[in-house]
Amino acid sequence: MLPARFEWTRRHALSAIMIGGTVGFGRGEASAAAPMLGPARPRHYRFELGRFEVTMLLDAEAAIDGPWPVIGSNSSQAEVDRLMSDNLLPTHKYQPGFTPMIVNTGEQLILFDTGNGAKGFVPHPYGGWLVDVLAPAGFAAEAIDLVVLSHGHPDHIGGMFENGRPLFPNARYTIGQVEYDFWARERGHSGPLEAFAALFREYVVPVADRTSFLKPGAEVARGIRTVEAYGHTPGHLCFHLESEGERLFFLGDCCHHHVASLARPDWHTVFDTDPIQGAATRARMFDMLATERIAVSAFHMPFPSLGFVERQGSGYRWVQHSYQLTL
Repeated sequence: MLPARFEWTRRHALSAIMIGGTVGFGRGEASAAAPMLGPARPRHYRFELGRFEVTMLLDAEAAIDGPWPVIGSNSSQAEVDRLMSDNLLPTHKYQPGFTPMIVNTGEQLILFDTGNGAKGFVPHPYGGWLVDVLAPAGFAAEAIDLVVLSHGHPDHIGGMFENGRPLFPNARYTIGQVEYDFWARERGHSGPLEAFAALFREYVVPVADRTSFLKPGAEVARGIRTVEAYGHTPGHLCFHLESEGERLFFLGDCCHHHVASLARPDWHTVFDTDPIQGAATRARMFDMLATERIAVSAFHMPFPSLGFVERQGSGYRWVQHSYQLTL
């Protein structure tokens, strides 16, 4: 004789099958196909960090060619492709994240980087979404107190303006002094660098009177400090956040692919102004993050661009956030 618990489970299971059969195989009243709704993905993600409240915002979702030679130009395509295949990823396309971050410290609203806007790497319709995701995430552009720029590339400063006007009319700005001096100068750039510098002069230089200029180790706000991370650009900065003993590291553009950049930090990326220094900085940051086991906000990792860095073999791996920051 079967246990009573099994009999109960079996009876209810059979009932469920019979009900399903009635609905699915009756006279067809419910058999018509529903319309396709299209993909749906979240565009903001929020969690607490001590007394801080942190919101990640999706600014773009575009697949680009690569990762080779965008990443791994000092290696062979075969080696990069093999790493992708070994990690169940396509070899001909990849999808970087573009993820600005808002931190409510309880004293001010601080936006870290502004995304693409209309003139960034990924403009509308595939990017430049910051202006559209602010309100659904609970923010008004007018309420942003401080805009922190990790560096001067178009996908980080492009969202500063919308329709020719500052998107954050009441905000102050801050950026590294070395970074500002590099991009603001009128001469000395060529090719793509001059195009980047021209946008910087159009967007960032006009707000210089409302901008403070940072050095490594400087305090941005209570609990938030700069960390030198030169190489991607001459004055690229990362940021260390801490509230009530809980920590988060804003990694900026120290990495561009959630597998390749970590497994092989020595691989160059075409986005780095100084690929050799960029690789050395990447390795230094990963070593620190893996050793101290700090949660990471990484602009170009898959949305919500939160995770941890763990050592793996001679390199590292990205451990995507699941629920560590929401318990």
